[in-house]
Amino acid sequence: MNKLGRIAVCAMLTMGICVAQDLVNIILGTIKKVDSTTKTIVVKTADGTEHTIKVTDAATLKGTKDAFNGLKVGTQIVARTTGKGADETAMEIGKISKDGFKATHGTVEKFDKDTKTIVVKDLHGAKKTFELSGKALEDAGNATGAGIAKSTIVMVYYTEEGAERVAYYVSN
Repeated sequence: MNKLGRIAVCAMLTMGICVAQDLVNIILGTIKKVDSTTKTIVVKTADGTEHTIKVTDAATLKGTKDAFNGLKVGTQIVARTTGKGADETAMEIGKISKDGFKATHGTVEKFDKDTKTIVVKDLHGAKKTFELSGKALEDAGNATGAGIAKSTIVMVYYTEEGAERVAYYVSN
């Protein structure tokens, strides 16, 4: 194959990879509307943006025992979604509450991809270590390609499972 042919094949493969990758968003907001007929929720973020999110049977819901029916107007959630606009679809939704997800805002002190942990210094100066779930590790890796750099400001959404803090969402 000549040089031009190889370049063309590489360009087509690269375009295919880019098209195949879905845009992943982490959305924090309050549920403004729940439509059980279309299985959608409308979430309003702090900046006033409203996201209409489809909740399929494939979505994982954490912090509610009643699955989709546990999502109520006024509930604060964090969601990992794919797509954009009318195609925005939930992969995971976590209810933020004393019984659900908790949040820590701070700066990264250490990120270790091998041990799947991140240490965050919160706004009060306390250092908290989090075990990263598979998706949170993916979020952290996507931030820079190799992980989140020290001193990066992040928000970590986590649960306390026994003596461990398990992070499910990491956004910067």
